[in-house]
Amino acid sequence: MTNPATILAQSGRPDRIQGSPVNPPIVLSSTYRNSGTEPGNIYARWDTETWNPFEETLAALEGSAFPALVHSSGMAAITTALHAAPPGKIVAPRHAYHASLVVAREMAEREGGQVVTVDIADTDEVVAALPGASAVLIESPTNPMLELADIPTIAAAAHDAGALVIVDNTFATPLGQQPLAMGADIVVHSATKYLAGHSDVILGAVLAATEDLHTRMWNYRTHTGAVAGPMETWLALRGMRTLSLRFERITANAAELAKRLSDHPLVEAVAHPSLPSHPHRERAPKGCGVVTLRPKGGREAADRLVEATRLWLPATSLGGVESSLERRRRFVDEASTVPEDLLRLSCGIEDIEDLWEDLDQALRHAVTGLQ
Repeated sequence: MTNPATILAQSGRPDRIQGSPVNPPIVLSSTYRNSGTEPGNIYARWDTETWNPFEETLAALEGSAFPALVHSSGMAAITTALHAAPPGKIVAPRHAYHASLVVAREMAEREGGQVVTVDIADTDEVVAALPGASAVLIESPTNPMLELADIPTIAAAAHDAGALVIVDNTFATPLGQQPLAMGADIVVHSATKYLAGHSDVILGAVLAATEDLHTRMWNYRTHTGAVAGPMETWLALRGMRTLSLRFERITANAAELAKRLSDHPLVEAVAHPSLPSHPHRERAPKGCGVVTLRPKGGREAADRLVEATRLWLPATSLGGVESSLERRRRFVDEASTVPEDLLRLSCGIEDIEDLWEDLDQALRHAVTGLQ
């Protein structure tokens, strides 16, 4: 099986024997009968058969030779990934999920290192920051500015500098790009988002390019207890079964909305990797479900637009079947270079015309009401 749609539908199923269930069971046990030195599960903080189908399926999607390591959240996963690198300088995007930067800075400060933020789309700037770095963290597209990195070039330069390459692949998903094949050492997912896909699970995962990194991150997850519950992991696998269909619809909706918004008279700016106006469109993954929008009228109009939508849900997070939006600078940790009026739109699977009608009426309410 190499086609992602087939992997999603078939991977992680129980063995095909007479009377076997179609779906893997949920095992609700913290400990296992174990004596002597015979192999087998011992304790659910170390391993549990309920994790395995999800971990195997995600590994197959990402092209990893080693199972994914499921975590209790995306932040637990990024923390494990960052700790896999030696203490030192971390090069990171100036625009990235703000909590990831908070963790990186706290870790660097405690260990005597530093975080250097760069424009991840400016490859020369990234490469110039690499000497002395122990790790480079990449988001592509970035959150929320949708900048695109040249992952293969940065990865090669980082390895020349002795740095570990960590790619957060949450926005692109394995259907959009496979960072391990592009030179990444570690791939991170907030499985809360597109993988689980139904806004009902908090979950994260990491994948490694080498056995040493896989073992190092397994040890960190196990010793810190950043482990996922069996129910959440089972739900994430069930949600992931439809990722191919959901992502196809979501990314088609996003590309069409971005195209229409770019021609809207009440829109100041719109960004999406599919648009001809995107400066690094050639680096785009095969799909992106996020669009950024800046309405005319600034921050006040942006806030009015959010409150005027009927279908679009004012909420943080992304990647669900429902469309949502938010003004990112309302968070105190968001980068100061993110415009105050920037709205991040997470497109869902609804009918495109219904989504467009709602955005159009909200824009007219938000902007014309200020004139």
